[in-house]
Amino acid sequence: MSTLPLLVVEHEAQCPPGWIGEWLVEAGSTIDVRRPYAGDPLPADLTGHAGMVVLGGEMGAYDDADHAWLADVKDLARAAVDDGTPVLGICLGLQLVAVALGGEVDVAPGGQQIGVLDVGWTEAAYDDRLLGPVAARADTPAVQWNNDVVARLPRGAVALARTPGGDLQAARFAPAVWGVQWHPEAGEEIIGPWADNDRDDAVERGVDVDAYVRDVAAARDRLRATWRLLADGFAAVCRDPAAADAAGR
Repeated sequence: MSTLPLLVVEHEAQCPPGWIGEWLVEAGSTIDVRRPYAGDPLPADLTGHAGMVVLGGEMGAYDDADHAWLADVKDLARAAVDDGTPVLGICLGLQLVAVALGGEVDVAPGGQQIGVLDVGWTEAAYDDRLLGPVAARADTPAVQWNNDVVARLPRGAVALARTPGGDLQAARFAPAVWGVQWHPEAGEEIIGPWADNDRDDAVERGVDVDAYVRDVAAARDRLRATWRLLADGFAAVCRDPAAADAAGR
């Protein structure tokens, strides 16, 4: 059972660990939040960490030239697959893991996905060690805010959720490596500043961001009840990653 801290990679100040950080700590994990945009170094490897959470951000999965640490995150993701270290990627984090392992990311063909929307679980999700307990719930609302999606999964990855139009929402890349396109960490306190920053573009797209923030606030209790299961499950995997291998998932 590992007692090492979890590495949390934060790409920008407006995309903090939020609820995920809160729940991981309450589940008994210690989190080591690194902010490379502010000068924090990322570790050379994950031998000093029980797992890694990669958060979201406005940059794209291929923007290494402008945000040099993205290449380091991809290296860490590849190493995690090789040595069995658990990883959870969130939004951009999902996309970085996918690209690191040979997949492709592109602009969502159906346009920006934004809103409190239901997750479209695949059959494989119900047997997944991490997401299975969440998929089994009758109600799984998620905060969605993304322009890009994983257009092609790397070899061996399993789709765990898709939108009605077929865009990827979640995947398992290795027995203990997952990614989700939605934002389980975000309530209205995080979404509100995003809405303020995106207001002009949103008006052009016909999106009422104020209504969106109200929807997030109204769904707060449902969101927290749902995605705490994800954090608790990931903390458990980080304590005993070998169980994921034993489950053959």
